[in-house]
Amino acid sequence: MNELCGRDLCSKCSKKNNGCSGCKKTDGHPCGGTCVAAECIRKYGFDKLSDYTEKLCCEINALGIDGLRVSSLNLLSGFYVNLTYPLPNGKTVDFLEDNKVYWGTQVEKKGEERCYGVVADEKFILVCEYGCEGKDPEIIMYRKR
Repeated sequence: MNELCGRDLCSKCSKKNNGCSGCKKTDGHPCGGTCVAAECIRKYGFDKLSDYTEKLCCEINALGIDGLRVSSLNLLSGFYVNLTYPLPNGKTVDFLEDNKVYWGTQVEKKGEERCYGVVADEKFILVCEYGCEGKDPEIIMYRKR
């Protein structure tokens, strides 16, 4: 395994063939950025990783967003989940770092062809909504933690 968290994610990542050697060899900095799981392990220890993600799931569920319930979180590369959001003034903005690994998940909206996307780290929770393949993203909520 090339990761500190024991989730065997590095073997599935397409960036492994582009010079990334995983977070174990880079001390929690795969692809040049930070990994939220590695940071959690560094602060609280490996044994507290599950507790941390459970508490984060509870924090997300407590937001009260209709139809959004999470029971687990994945580790997601910012490169894959960094959507460009339109702002009311006509400009667009990216909130995430492409080289960072975040906690996150996707939840299908019941009866719709859109999904909620949730991305979080130690500083914020971002909930968005989007269509197939991330089309037409909208920010539902951005909250500092």
